[in-house]
Amino acid sequence: MQLSIRDLSKTYPNGTHALKAVSLDVSPGMFGLLGRNGAGKSTLMRILATLQEPDTGAIALGDIDVIRDKDRVRETLGYLPQSFGFHPRVSAERLLDHFAVLKGLVEPRVRRGVVESLLRRTNLWDVRARRVGTFSGGMRQRLGVAVALLGSPRLIIVDEPTAGLDPEERVRFLNLLSEIGEGSVVILSTHIVEDVEELCNRVAIIDRGEILLEAEPARAIDDLRGRIWRRSVGRDELPALEQELSVISTKLLAGRTIAHVYAESSPGPEFDPVEPDLKDVYFSVMARHHGAGAEVRS
Repeated sequence: MQLSIRDLSKTYPNGTHALKAVSLDVSPGMFGLLGRNGAGKSTLMRILATLQEPDTGAIALGDIDVIRDKDRVRETLGYLPQSFGFHPRVSAERLLDHFAVLKGLVEPRVRRGVVESLLRRTNLWDVRARRVGTFSGGMRQRLGVAVALLGSPRLIIVDEPTAGLDPEERVRFLNLLSEIGEGSVVILSTHIVEDVEELCNRVAIIDRGEILLEAEPARAIDDLRGRIWRRSVGRDELPALEQELSVISTKLLAGRTIAHVYAESSPGPEFDPVEPDLKDVYFSVMARHHGAGAEVRS
């Protein structure tokens, strides 16, 4: 079942163009939507989740018209939004059982089996009787995934899932996402490059409501080989360097500024070649389209 998005646009009453003729084809597996805050990711996710209407455009999930047939979409949709709340005094098992009833699993024996299976799959079985209010951020996110997986959805939308998680919980959560990305269309919306680099077989970079690049991460990285160069500069030297060359990103290292530059050939003997990664892909795409100064987290 493929997700097809065609010429999707959305403008808010305040004049913000959240989406501008977005077109994507998403096959089963993990698909990363990468962009900074305010790029249009959440608007696109809410439209796909049937929570918001586009101004123009079309979306098809297999033979389902996502915009016109929302009930059919919701029957096969799993959605983990960026922000969600669970009743803090209810146990994880009782909460998941409640959502299972809402999902149509009314036969008690079948429902108990599904709830147990999902709690085990998300590594929450041993804490199933604990109140959700005592859960860590990562545990709440894993419970959110369990809720999203009810009904064996064919389309799963995960919006900024690892923001705020500590490193250990982030690894555990990413491992869980990699397991569910088999046989379903899973869209991971994030501004954290490593989440996409570690999980997704395709990525789209979005900014100011436009898709700037859609590619396989490995191929996009390979296309940059021989074009990314690095130099250590003093902070007072940086403005002049930005005037002369395409500086795509900078970072501080041991009190010095390390600048990454995009150039077809060596900009000079003081520059070292860099083995590119997905961050370099992101920054170079943003620099070519909008100029330097893009912001993304790792």
